[in-house]
Formats: sequence, C-alpha cells, structure tokens
Amino acid sequence: MQDIINRFISYVTIDTESDPNSNTTPSTEKQWDLANKLVEELKAMGMQDVTIDENAYIMATLPSNVAHDVPTIGFVAHFDTTPDFTGANVKPQIVENYDGSDIVLNAEQNIILSPDYFEDLLQYKGQTLITTDGTTLLGADDKAGITEIMTAMDYLIKHPEIKHGKIRVGFTPDEEIGRGAHKFDVEKFGAEWAYTMDGSQIGELEYENFNAAGAKITFQGKSVHPGYAKGKMINSMLLANQFISELPINEVPERTTGYEGFFHLHDIHGSIEETVVELIIRDHNKDHFEARKALIQTIADKINTAYEKQFGGPICEAIVKDQYFNMREKVEPVFHIVEIAEKAMKELNITPIIKPIRGGTDGAQLSFKGLPCPNIFAGGHNFHGKYEYVPVESMVKATEVIVKIAELTAQK
Repeated sequence: MQDIINRFISYVTIDTESDPNSNTTPSTEKQWDLANKLVEELKAMGMQDVTIDENAYIMATLPSNVAHDVPTIGFVAHFDTTPDFTGANVKPQIVENYDGSDIVLNAEQNIILSPDYFEDLLQYKGQTLITTDGTTLLGADDKAGITEIMTAMDYLIKHPEIKHGKIRVGFTPDEEIGRGAHKFDVEKFGAEWAYTMDGSQIGELEYENFNAAGAKITFQGKSVHPGYAKGKMINSMLLANQFISELPINEVPERTTGYEGFFHLHDIHGSIEETVVELIIRDHNKDHFEARKALIQTIADKINTAYEKQFGGPICEAIVKDQYFNMREKVEPVFHIVEIAEKAMKELNITPIIKPIRGGTDGAQLSFKGLPCPNIFAGGHNFHGKYEYVPVESMVKATEVIVKIAELTAQK
C-alpha cells in the first residue's frame, strides 16, 4: 500500500492545472512536467511502444502473454487538474486508521473535513485517507486514475503468471476543460474498447453521461448620464438579469440529481454597455438537451423583440456550442464491456454502483470517435476543491479491478 501512496503523492505534488483560455495543447506548459515523468516511468517499468506526441498525449503497450487471440483493451486517465481551484503547492496529508471524526485540514484557517457534512467519509472508517491541507485541491481527479493504471501495469509485468491480452495505456491533457479527447488518436491507440479510470467512490461503473453544451450570451446596452436617462439608457446588466430569471429556477445543479438535467450559470461580467453571461447546459436525454438549447435562443429572441426598436438592432446574441454527447448509445451495442467490468468488481467483492455520470469524461468523446469507453471508479471524493480526499484502499481496489479486467478478457 505504501508504494501506491508514494506514487500518488509524487503525481499530485506536480502542478498540472489546465487553462480554458489557452489555445495550445496542452493548455499549460506545466502539464509537460508530469507527462514527461510518466513517460520515463513507463519505460523504466518495462512497458513497450511508449510514445508522447507534440500535444503531450501518452500511449504505451503491455504485450499479450497468451497464444490465443484476445481483444486489445485500453485504460485511460488524464493528468491535468481543474482550473476551478488551485492545484499549485499541493501538500497531501495522510490520515491513518480514520476514526470517523472531523479531520482538521487547516487549523490556522479553521478548515474542517467533517462527516457531518460529507457523510461519505463514514464509509471509510478504519482506512487510510489522503486529504488536502485545506488550501488547494488534491488532484485525485485524475491522478488517482493514473496511479492505478501505472501500478496495475507494473504488477502485471512483475507477475507474468497472470494471463492477459495486449493492453494499451493512454494519458491525456486538458480533460478538465473539455478537450482531453480532442487530439486523441484512436486509430493509433488500436484498442477494441477501453475504460477511463476517472470515477469517484469505490464501485462506480458508468456508461451514461450528460449531453453537454456551453452557451455564451452577450448583451449590449446604451450608457447615458443617469440623471437624464429616462427612455434612453439600456443597462445590459439588467438585461442579463432578465435573461437569467427566464431560466427554470429549479433546473440548476444544486437542485437536481440522477437523470435530471440543468442550466448552470458559471460566469457573468459586464457594465452598462456590455454584459457577458456564460453557462453550461446538461441533460442525459437527447430530446430534452435539444429543448434546453432551444430555450436559450427563445429567451434571447424575446429580449431582442422587446428592445430591438429602442436599441436600433439586435441587443442580445446567444452562441451555443455542443461539447460532448451521452456515450450510452455507443456502449450499449457492445454492452459486454460493461459486464466484464461488473464481473471483475464482483469477483473482488466490490459492489458495482452502476449509475449515470453527472458530468463527462474523456470516455464520452472517445466513444463517439470509435473507442467505446465506460468509466470506472478511481476512488476520490469532493473533486475540484479543498475538501477533496481519497481512501488509499479504494485506489488499491481500483488497481485490482484493472488487473482482473485484463485477466477476464483473456479467458477463452
């Protein structure tokens, strides 16, 4: 277990935060620091065909050790961390034999990880937890996944008595900003199917995700001295507020769960003359997803109709762009790949939790590029913030799942 702790900590202490405002791939130079480290480790452990391309996509091969034909499978994880919260200067804390009480992440700032708020903690009494120090995220999303894949490959190399087919490994940049699979060469990867190790709690197995789009709505205005503004001023910030108020009040992340979709306002900035609103649109159901996108335009049209004469033209512009789609339609025709993962978990006494992802993974885009790719737990909780933690035992179990999937796939 100590080896997996050491490996994980060596990864999370490297800052790999991605940047949605960058046009390069990877979006930040610092992602190369971990990418290059992973390449050297893959070579050192004995993986074959280790490559890293100009965009920092890493691929490697563990050759088959059986004589009969076995499908080539893959395991994929991403090495960037979200820009939602700082990933610089991560100082992991190890809590051994967790007793179910509050964990003081940062005494000076009174930052507490409490089971009173985060009830999932109580699942892990008696286990070893790795937490933040309360000032950064941890990076278990998805460096736990990378740790598990690397550890599993190292184990299989050292234990040739475990029979397996050809296994491909892929590590990607920029997943957190929705670009992780954009430049992933599926043909070069050469697997019949793959699994992303990018889920949360132990047992998660997911093959459904949101259909996703982003919307940018720009409102124009007219600035006039407020003392003489009647009938003349148009305040773009108030138009933005009017737009937001037209969205369904209960269809937001904090009021939805399961298969329920939402609109999520994540940025607003402006002045009297111009205000920009950015939001994301999510829904598992394709028809509902299209209806949500249509509603954005309907509200924009309504505002334009109301103000076009006064403004002298369109006052509101809505741009909606698709980001990724529900991989269910690509996975269901080859559902045995989910069943193999489910069987692997059951043989390891892990209860599978099969549920839709309220988000997206590289696997969603990869599935639509021809690589069906369900998602398996990596073990972490409370991603994208200072309360993030991961039970070490969950990382160990995820590693065992990878090994077991490889073993089951190779059985005649």
